[in-house]
Amino acid sequence: MSHSVRTHLRLAIDAYDDSIRKFIPGYEEGLKRAAEEIAAIRPDLVLDLGAGTGALAEAILEHDEVGCVQAIDIDPEMLARARVRLKRFGARARLSESSYDDPLPECDAVATSLALHHIPTMEGKLAAYERIHRALRPGGIFVNADVTVSAHPEARERTYRLWAAHLVSCGIDEKRAYEHFDEWSEEDSYFPLDDELAAMRAAGFHAECLWLDRPNTLLLGRKD
Repeated sequence: MSHSVRTHLRLAIDAYDDSIRKFIPGYEEGLKRAAEEIAAIRPDLVLDLGAGTGALAEAILEHDEVGCVQAIDIDPEMLARARVRLKRFGARARLSESSYDDPLPECDAVATSLALHHIPTMEGKLAAYERIHRALRPGGIFVNADVTVSAHPEARERTYRLWAAHLVSCGIDEKRAYEHFDEWSEEDSYFPLDDELAAMRAAGFHAECLWLDRPNTLLLGRKD
């Protein structure tokens, strides 16, 4: 698997952290809530899948209850930014240039933000959730902050209107907002919330939706 954020989002890596806040409603809140859930179990090792520039890893590492975060990403440009961002955490931050399709090490928690929507099918999602479940030690958790969109035409249209309104509020022209959605759809696949929860449960998780700022959704899976 290969992926380039520069190509996909049509922006320079230096602009990513500013742009993603304009593109995704509740971006900061999603990171904050995900990090709090992770910290609550006091994990020794957390995997951050598709870590990007390290924003989620940083939010997690700011909690002293967390031992180490291994930031995993296949895009070397993004990892280079994450390396700078996470340098202050020393040995508590590890970086790995690899894919979340690769075998995962045993861990206490897995976190991901705006990464797994690059998996194009629910069958692929289920396989990823199963890999994550196997990697987790008993009592481990999985938090996933990502976009969900209803399959029902009216609800789907309503979600995209809300999403476009967020981009407009951040200074992006409405026509350009819908162009962004079309561009992102070349690589991104957004599934209904109920389908995501069903796949997590089929993988063995006790799954729930913790928070929603459409279309940004925070899901939690717990392993017995």
